[in-house]
Amino acid sequence: MLKKLTLFPPIILTIIIIDISIQSSSLQYPHDLINIIADSVQPQNDSFQTKSENETHEPSSKPLPPPVPALFVIGDSSVDCGTNNYLGTFARADRLPYGRDFDTHQPTGRFCNGRIPVDYLAQYLGLPLVPSYLGQTGRVEDMIHGVNYASAGAGIIFTSGAELGQHISFTQQIQQVTDTFQLFILSMGEDTATDLISASVFYISIGTNDYIHYYLRNVSNVQMLYLPWNFNQFLATTVKQGIQNLYNIDVRKIVLMGLPPIGCAPNYMWRYGSQDGKCIEMINDMIMQFNFVMKYMVEELRHELPDANIIFCDVFQGSMDIIKNHKRYGFNVTTDACCGLGKYRGFIMCISPEMACRNASNHIWWDQFHPTEAVNSILADNVWSGKHTDMCYPMNLQDLVAGKAE
Repeated sequence: MLKKLTLFPPIILTIIIIDISIQSSSLQYPHDLINIIADSVQPQNDSFQTKSENETHEPSSKPLPPPVPALFVIGDSSVDCGTNNYLGTFARADRLPYGRDFDTHQPTGRFCNGRIPVDYLAQYLGLPLVPSYLGQTGRVEDMIHGVNYASAGAGIIFTSGAELGQHISFTQQIQQVTDTFQLFILSMGEDTATDLISASVFYISIGTNDYIHYYLRNVSNVQMLYLPWNFNQFLATTVKQGIQNLYNIDVRKIVLMGLPPIGCAPNYMWRYGSQDGKCIEMINDMIMQFNFVMKYMVEELRHELPDANIIFCDVFQGSMDIIKNHKRYGFNVTTDACCGLGKYRGFIMCISPEMACRNASNHIWWDQFHPTEAVNSILADNVWSGKHTDMCYPMNLQDLVAGKAE
């Protein structure tokens, strides 16, 4: 009897596999098949999305599937959601007052009082908040809706931000994307993994540290070797190669963010001795050049990679609109950070709750270099639909995922 009973498990397993294969052949991947994979695993510690106890399984009550299966994020502290919590670095945001206005009212590793732009974009895309690459378990079920590889202090140049400690550079993050793709292939097969990657959105926000921690500090006498225009050409060439590497692993939807006006950041206002709250034009001129070069590079890639859909979003343009029209947006404080010490609160970084203002929502800047949640929300609106100002070219993210032509 025991020998006969041992025959049943493989037979049952075969029936299950056949049943799943019949289902998957009639489904439209990636959305439906991803849902089968994700629904087979009970979510753990997900404080952002919970199923209702009274959830019905009637077809009419099911929400529409998200327009893309996943959101993957590459970048620096502008979009780091907790990577640096696991690294030996001074660039960490794992203590209050960081995160005080976040959903949990606790620090998460985000360099903000609350949400960062990709949190809002995930919401627009109908996806859960994207977990940090180093902060999840490594299981496919935890990464099926996206991964955030961003690391505070990271730059396009490998050594940018090195004086702060460990970080994951632009090139290293792309390697982590490749590693994730390989894991997907092993788990779900090459065709399914390729469909997932090609249908997903990849958001890239990096480059600020190449100025803050490299060019403006004149590391290795770089200012003697490169004029700002040449330096920007070098950065653009590196980013272009990185995007081509992503394309080679079937990434097809990319949002490339420009740089913000760091010449208006409280740290540089203090450092360069701004007396009347005016931005440091010399720095902002470099940033505008960077964004111009990046936009032109995106236009080149759109011709060289015709089946890829790449858009460029000019954060400088969107941010300056907020600064110039701050009253319309509800901001009373445009020069001082909410958290910090010294003139413009830009001298000493935000290190304790006592250093923070009571209401961050009427401030443009949260700390020395990073905007408040309120600004991040406006910028995310612009990336998604151009709600406040058109800053994405040749289309916004909403049009990109809808498959609209240029």
